Amino acid sequence: MSVAPVKVLAGSAPTVENTAQGPARLGPRARLWPSLVAVYRAQLSRARVARIPLLFVATFQSVGIMIMMRGVVDTRGEAQSVVAGSSIVVVAYVALNLLSQYFGQLRASGGLDHYATLPVPPAAVVLGAAAAYASFTVPGTLVTAVFGCLLFGLPLTNLWILLAVIPLAGAALAGLGAACGLLAPRPELATLLGQLGMSAALLLGVLPPDRMPEIVRLARDLLPSTYGVEAYARTFGNGPDWARVLADLGVCAGVGVISLAVATWAYRRAAVR
Repeated sequence: MSVAPVKVLAGSAPTVENTAQGPARLGPRARLWPSLVAVYRAQLSRARVARIPLLFVATFQSVGIMIMMRGVVDTRGEAQSVVAGSSIVVVAYVALNLLSQYFGQLRASGGLDHYATLPVPPAAVVLGAAAAYASFTVPGTLVTAVFGCLLFGLPLTNLWILLAVIPLAGAALAGLGAACGLLAPRPELATLLGQLGMSAALLLGVLPPDRMPEIVRLARDLLPSTYGVEAYARTFGNGPDWARVLADLGVCAGVGVISLAVATWAYRRAAVR
């Protein structure tokens, strides 16, 4: 026994037709870019309430570090490392620490089930949330960089390089933060991993590398935010080596692609459980 299809009346909304072959198929899944924009706007609106405290904490922490280091550094090169490292710490605090906590709580509370029911690609969820959290780092990073340059007497000429450093270093750290939150079995462990990662970015990024032991320098080279710090620090000198600046930014971009891909895989793995 077959069921006649339902006709669409003039001026009415179209209806789904049922036939003897079964119900009509659902439409295709949403494309990546429109889905990413939708998730980004939703996350940005959701986190807007906490924007002012978040910016204050991240910026105040980095400014306090520079004030403490003001009486410790001896050379201009060390001052460049302190200012560049303190600026990137703002990015690490949000993109690595807070994003790890967010995805850890989202997984523990069953919030991933909500996103799993939406016809959006997993990459859109990860990238949209990462981009929204990274957006909050821009004002704090700029304020920290300007304050540090004025504090240590460094030029503000090449401050524009932060427009490239923030998204690239932020992508690398946000991917790591999201992966930690999605792979951690408990939200407390996700918070711990985020805190440890931020502490590593703080210690290895702010302290001048010339004063570090060789084994610590090797660990510093493994941290993706280090290359964002180096890219910014190289622009302070007279006649910056732009080839090395671009190389450091390229490392950040490569690590960002890999870490966000890992975070997307971790999201798929956590969503099907």
